Amino acid sequence: MTRSLTELLTLPTIEERFAYLAVNAAIGERTFGVERYINQRFYSSSEWRRIRNEVIVRDLGMDLGVDDFQIRGNVYIHHMNPLTISDIQDSTENLLDPEFLISCSLKTHNAIHYGDVSQLPRVYVERRPGDTRLW
Repeated sequence: MTRSLTELLTLPTIEERFAYLAVNAAIGERTFGVERYINQRFYSSSEWRRIRNEVIVRDLGMDLGVDDFQIRGNVYIHHMNPLTISDIQDSTENLLDPEFLISCSLKTHNAIHYGDVSQLPRVYVERRPGDTRLW
């Protein structure tokens, strides 16, 4: 299944977007292994930094592009379709096309790869006088 921004934006909630993007990888599962230098070189390139900034501006700094979920702290850009060595070596569309990228927080990014919906940010609920219900 190829995930895309067009499809992601049809899902209104952060939970639905998370379910669409969830990778469900195992912690410690090998990705690039000894070829890790390949993706590290890519992530330090000027073309990555340029597209990264474009995506952050497009998403207005919102987690998974959902209003009311402003990212506080570092912004991560998630490849909706996990990268492979050949994606980087062959410079496939999956690599730099904004249609396959989304802004997220570190916590959300980790939840997509290794966690569950309970790790996602929640809408802030302001307390009021007389409010005795716990969050």
